[in-house]
Amino acid sequence: MAAALGAAPGEIVFTSGATEALHQAVADRVRPGQHVVASAVEHPALFGALERCSARVTRVPVDAAGRLRVEDVVAALEPATALVALMAAQNELGNLYPVRAVADAVAPVPLLCDAVQAFGKVPLDVRALGCAAAVVSGHKIGAPPGVGALWSPAGRAPRALLAGGPQERGQRAGTENVPAIVGFGVAAEHLPRRLEAMVAVAARRERLRAGLAATEGVRFHGAPDLPNTLAFRVDGVAGEALLQAFDLEGVCLSSGSACSAGGLDPSPVLLALGLDAATARGGLRASLGPETSDADVDRVLALFPRLVARARAAAEGARACA
Repeated sequence: MAAALGAAPGEIVFTSGATEALHQAVADRVRPGQHVVASAVEHPALFGALERCSARVTRVPVDAAGRLRVEDVVAALEPATALVALMAAQNELGNLYPVRAVADAVAPVPLLCDAVQAFGKVPLDVRALGCAAAVVSGHKIGAPPGVGALWSPAGRAPRALLAGGPQERGQRAGTENVPAIVGFGVAAEHLPRRLEAMVAVAARRERLRAGLAATEGVRFHGAPDLPNTLAFRVDGVAGEALLQAFDLEGVCLSSGSACSAGGLDPSPVLLALGLDAATARGGLRASLGPETSDADVDRVLALFPRLVARARAAAEGARACA
């Protein structure tokens, strides 16, 4: 893990996942009532951790493509800001964010980086990010679910969120999930091969994008830099209707983040792009990986026009009966 992150072994604390790691990192740095600056498109786990700490949060807006300006983050700072939080890559849109530039601009305020979505998709060196702490998650790189890691630089051991035992050098009490941690390490050892495979993943993503664009009314979200993520909607078609139609065909898409699958609320990320609630509910995300084949892409492209036409016809019928 240390080699994969550009870190030292003693700087890594294993957790049950990125959610726990974010909670520990926030609790380490933020006291109740203190001010925190975060992008408007951070993962709900980050905002949940900030709420748990009773922080005052300024959410820095993004533009219609999900891009963030460094100067807007700096402008949101207060004299006593305790923390800035910025993800390396947006999990729904695939945008990469200028973590190093923001970290340099807001110094000496510490920056917490959610690097979950970037890990295994693009090269990642936590020291080069310039952040005070970073979190990653195992299942994003092919490890078992239920394991994550918090990185803090040497000399700054994070305050324990779970206390009462000596595990993880006293920084995370409780019996470790050793099988999952070992699996995380094995996946990390194979990371160079996974990163090499991302070239082919990006090519398939672009072929998928071009094929979807041939259907009238397809709108893409974000400015994706990650090779595997494609976010989109279809005008006049409910995202949930397409989600279910693809599911019946054995194709897995998601509406918003994977963590919100099954929810009917509009994606906060799409709302942050300026979409209204009704439009945001149409948002879908396709995620590709090294296991995705050309045949998988072909099948989705063959199904897409027919399923969109069926969903549109159903929507027209529902309006006619209303």
